[in-house]
Amino acid sequence: MRVARSKALRQATETYACLRKAHPDAHCELDHESVFQLLVATVMSAQTTDVNVNKATPALFERWPAPKHLASASRDDVESTISSIGMFRQKAKNIVRLSQLLMAGHGGSVPETLEELVALPGVGRKTANVVLGVAWNKPEGVVVDTHVQRIGQRLGWTKNTTPEKIEVDLAGTFPREDWAMVSHTLIFHGRRVCTARKPACAACTVSEACPSAFKAENVGRKPPKPGRTSDANAPSKKAASKKSAAKSKKAVAKSKKAVAKKPSPKRMRAKKASGSSS
Repeated sequence: MRVARSKALRQATETYACLRKAHPDAHCELDHESVFQLLVATVMSAQTTDVNVNKATPALFERWPAPKHLASASRDDVESTISSIGMFRQKAKNIVRLSQLLMAGHGGSVPETLEELVALPGVGRKTANVVLGVAWNKPEGVVVDTHVQRIGQRLGWTKNTTPEKIEVDLAGTFPREDWAMVSHTLIFHGRRVCTARKPACAACTVSEACPSAFKAENVGRKPPKPGRTSDANAPSKKAASKKSAAKSKKAVAKSKKAVAKKPSPKRMRAKKASGSSS
């Protein structure tokens, strides 16, 4: 058991090293100029892409760059400023309130512990670990988003399906100092190569070490129906339809020809009468 565990850890370490080389630019893609702005941007990123958040934050931070500014901001004004992102009303409420709490209880500074961060409105464990990892490189766990979950499962690093259990598995696989970069690296790999529906296994640098390589390429595709060929050279629907129409036309012509050759009932009766009189 220990030997198998040791081998799995070694393989995971080697695979991660290859991924780091493949994505040396992996980093948090939320634009920010301070820890406070990172916190606000991360709260805003829930159920929204980093790209959309980065489109909304310039106007927000230009008007309210620090906690002391947002703490006194009108919620309606904040809502209208970030209305391009999902759940903007709830997020506006949270970032105004957390700014007020930072001013009241932390002297306007962002706390550096998980417990204090998750006590703020809109801040869960994932958001807190993003801030702790990016700002100070001391996360209390591995940030698990959809990319991290998918790739962790495909590489065989976890068999679990919930973010909480996947985080435990990944945290037990890699040293604490790598936790933040593990998330960034897997997120970049998930966006660029190991996508959800059509992963580019042929272009992946770790495909030989991946138990799901080339199997996941068919995710989302419907299997061919029984009796149908999936060969690229198989006739298209249009060609098959033309062929069927030609067959039907030929059958109709053949039937008409047969009817034309067949004598009419009147001629049949005349022929029969002639035969009986002789």
